[in-house]
Amino acid sequence: MTESTAALDAAGTDAAPTSGTGVGAVLDGGPGHHTGADVDVAAEGARLAAAISRVVEGKPDVVRLALAVLLAEGHLLIEDVPGVGKTTLAKALARSIDGSVRRIQFTPDLLPSDVTGVAVYDQETRAFEFKPGAVFANIVVADEINRASPKTQSALLECMEERQVTVDGVTYELARPFMVVATQNPLEMEGTYPLPEAQRDRFTARVSMGYPDRDAELAMLDERATTDPLTALTPVTDAASVRRLVDAVGRLHVAEPLRRYVVSLVEATRRSPDLRLGASPRAGLQLLRAARATAALAGRDHVLPDDVQAMAVPVLAHRLLLTPDAALARRDTQRVVTDLLATVPVQRTR
Repeated sequence: MTESTAALDAAGTDAAPTSGTGVGAVLDGGPGHHTGADVDVAAEGARLAAAISRVVEGKPDVVRLALAVLLAEGHLLIEDVPGVGKTTLAKALARSIDGSVRRIQFTPDLLPSDVTGVAVYDQETRAFEFKPGAVFANIVVADEINRASPKTQSALLECMEERQVTVDGVTYELARPFMVVATQNPLEMEGTYPLPEAQRDRFTARVSMGYPDRDAELAMLDERATTDPLTALTPVTDAASVRRLVDAVGRLHVAEPLRRYVVSLVEATRRSPDLRLGASPRAGLQLLRAARATAALAGRDHVLPDDVQAMAVPVLAHRLLLTPDAALARRDTQRVVTDLLATVPVQRTR
């Protein structure tokens, strides 16, 4: 147990629900649960993780982070060099769920209407008919998102935040769950458009794949010589089940000291001398949602400081901007968040 975890235990964990606190805890579906059955988030998450890990080998932490973002009803930005499996992770996550999936290959000539949809005049009915765009799906894979123009990138702003699309003054709701999984290459800048801060702030978390270890890479050489494991991946759950998991995660208990801890972390980024742009209030909301999902995947019905700390770097770092001096000193936002975690204490109840 870490020092921060012990502090919360002394401060407010005793107020958390006491049922099902072990690994594999079952969360009550609640009055809004239309089946009346309990939801075992840890068990369902383990099934999803096992399915995705058959395709994305040797990356259990990355897979778990992707699932946490899904259950937090957020969006995931996968940023890394070419060839490490960014698109493979996005497609594996999408295929493991029996829901609607659309892939958008972002290119310089992609138009906003290709993403959101367009109203087309029907000569037979003499009326405009809305043709939904690729964003009308449960999981949208936005491949190489930074290759599209800022005008096209902005087509995702409304749907990512409000889960709706407005075309010609008419608003269309998107189905739940709705998740954008975007990929981009941080090294190749030619012919790309950096994501604006408003866009980056809408992504719940950013993850880097990294290179596989030696054993995983050897296994890939053997197993993928003639077959692609992605083609054999079958869904292990459906969209309705994911909605129930998301609703159950949202009801996890969070003690008052932990909520104050999240606010203190976010405020600390705004006061850091290394940053010219700190975390937004949206960042705090998404950090707490991601921490809830992490706790549920671990089989707990309450959130611990360790859950917040585990998600702080993926959730906060991509939203922050360094000062020129910090950039010249070769600081990075991940290190800044890590340093803040070491200095911001967990508050106790009085």
